[in-house]
Parts: sequence; C-alpha cells; structure tokens
Amino acid sequence: MSVSSKRLLQTPSQTAGPYVHIGCTPKFAGLNTGKADLGSSLIKDGVKGEGIQISGSVYDGKGAPVTDAMVEIWQADYSGLFRSPLETRGEADPLFDGWGRAACDAQTGGFCFETVKPGAVIDNMGVRHAPHITFWIVARGINRGLHTRLYFPDEVEANANDSVLALITDQNSIATLIAAKVADASYRFDIHLQGENETVFFDA
Repeated sequence: MSVSSKRLLQTPSQTAGPYVHIGCTPKFAGLNTGKADLGSSLIKDGVKGEGIQISGSVYDGKGAPVTDAMVEIWQADYSGLFRSPLETRGEADPLFDGWGRAACDAQTGGFCFETVKPGAVIDNMGVRHAPHITFWIVARGINRGLHTRLYFPDEVEANANDSVLALITDQNSIATLIAAKVADASYRFDIHLQGENETVFFDA
C-alpha cells in the first residue's frame, strides 16, 4: 500500500520542553534509574592521553545563567581519531567514548566534563584542524540545537592554521571560541547565547 508523500511532512521544530532532562538525564532529574546518565563519563580506566577538565556556564543575552540547558560534546581522542565506525584513518582508543552529555546546574547554569585533550584532526579532504571539542547546546527557547567549538589557548600555532577559525575575520569573535586555562589540566569555557560576548555558533 502506497502512502502519499504529502502526508509525510516534516515535524515542525519545537523548543526543548520541560521534560528534556527527564528523557536525556533522568538521574540528574531525580529519577532512580539504577545507573549513570548516558554520556556522564567519557573515559575509562587506562585511557590514553592527557586528562583534562572542561567546565563552564551557559548565559543568556543579559548575562544571566541558563539553568535548564543541556550540553553535549564530541571530540577526537588523544591521537586525533574518532570513536566511530566511519573512522578509517586508524583505531581510536577503545577506552575513550568521545561523546559526553551534561545537564547544566539549576542555579549556576554550570557544566563540567572530565575528558582527555584531543589531538589535531585531519579530515577526509586532508584539511588539518587544530585540537578542538565540538559543543551542542539545547535549552527551552532554542528551536534548534546550537553548535560551537572549543579551542585550546596553548595551541597558538595550530589555531592560527585551523580552517574553521580562518573563516572568522573578527578577532573578538574568535576569542569566544578559545577556552581559558585555569590550572595545569583545567579549562574554562563559558557559552553566551546572545549579547556583547555572544559565542560564535556554526551551521550544523
């Protein structure tokens, strides 16, 4: 039986509703699931590379913390390889998942990830990307998840040659993508959805 394509229309986009945390981070939402929330840990014992902590907060255009946001990250392992069946350049570290999810704190809008510092990535076109972490942010009032990147302040040469950063002509805007190093293995990356310090966001 055939179905008219006119009946198979795309579902309209909607903002993240009040149940996004229950569905994606049930333990954070107070539900006793008996296990950790999916994406709460990126690393396993014995993971290779430099262990680092990434913390920050999500802010709205007025500088107030967004307390119902959820943040996901994707990144390569220490050698620049992704934990993906599409990875053809080599075998990524099996003890590193490369993906994490965190619900922002209900008071401060803060998030935190324990991960490893990624290596530089060479994409399928042979273009080299500086070590970076991709962020995806969703919250009530956002119709589509926002994509951005975190770069490292101690990768000056690699950042200067990064093909994505090269597309941004405003140096002040580039600064919104560079994390601040607050300790030997700890970085701060605040995300501003709007306003004077608005973070650069990319099309998915």
